[in-house]
Amino acid sequence: MTLASMYKTDYIQTCDQHSQTNLNSSWFNDKGAWMTNVIIVCLIKFFFGIVPGMSPELAWTMTTLTYNVGSYIMLHAVTGVPFEFTQGAYDGITLWEQIDGGDQFTATRKYLTTVPIVLFLLSTHYTHYAPFAFSVNLVVTVINLIAKLPVMHQVRLFDINQKVESN
Repeated sequence: MTLASMYKTDYIQTCDQHSQTNLNSSWFNDKGAWMTNVIIVCLIKFFFGIVPGMSPELAWTMTTLTYNVGSYIMLHAVTGVPFEFTQGAYDGITLWEQIDGGDQFTATRKYLTTVPIVLFLLSTHYTHYAPFAFSVNLVVTVINLIAKLPVMHQVRLFDINQKVESN
């Protein structure tokens, strides 16, 4: 693929992306989407809190781990749109890259970046700063936050999520 055809393909894909509302990511800006995220975190914590034999410290660590892994998979690991009517306009980009049309530092992106940080701080506090729990919470939070950095926009590490070019 030549450089000129690559730019033409990117331009056409950008035009396709801006031609209609992306239903895959537009719901993040709807009323209640942010509160739903908080409710999901509370339900995860509640679930781990009622598991017999699980200490509150382990429940907080598992809540942080579950939320961050689930958030990473949902926002950063899966590419494309599950709807057929986009005709491949979003095939090569993740849900995080689709939010707000790829604009950085929007309110939605700031919120979705803040939630793992607050969850890390809460879980660190409620685990009484235990070294192992702190390490686990820190690693999963940092991995999740690195993927959200603007410098990582449309960057694929280890060929994960690479767009497959068809001839």
